[in-house]
Amino acid sequence: MSTLNRAIALAARAHEGQFDKAGASYILHPLRLMLRQPSPEGMMVAVLHDVIEDTDVSLADLRAEGFPPAVVEAVAALTRQPQESYEAFIQRIAPNPLARRVKLADLEDNLDLRRLEALQDHDLERARRYHAAWRYLSLLEGEPATDWR
Repeated sequence: MSTLNRAIALAARAHEGQFDKAGASYILHPLRLMLRQPSPEGMMVAVLHDVIEDTDVSLADLRAEGFPPAVVEAVAALTRQPQESYEAFIQRIAPNPLARRVKLADLEDNLDLRRLEALQDHDLERARRYHAAWRYLSLLEGEPATDWR
């Protein structure tokens, strides 16, 4: 089985029984991101991007599965740490090109509010925060990191 196939299988098992804010099976979100990535490594990062934060899978598990170090590093960058501010999280992602590309796709997918049945104030506030992060990260494609706020 290829490394990408193993990443998909691991993510599907890890996210089994999870649903997004619209009630859809959660695995559809990382699969949508995966399809937007230009490289096999980016596809692996995309499908695995939430497994550390949202499931019992650890970075050690990913290493033991034989995922490339660059993939594990990008997944680590995409895992928000306890007590980490959103701004610090985005700043930490910025220097890692694989993580940055996946986070841009993640933000774009999460900014698609059409999948929500009704918009609440907190949805709009989250969208504003995501859009600011998207603007910052999109400017960094090919440029050194700068302050984003």
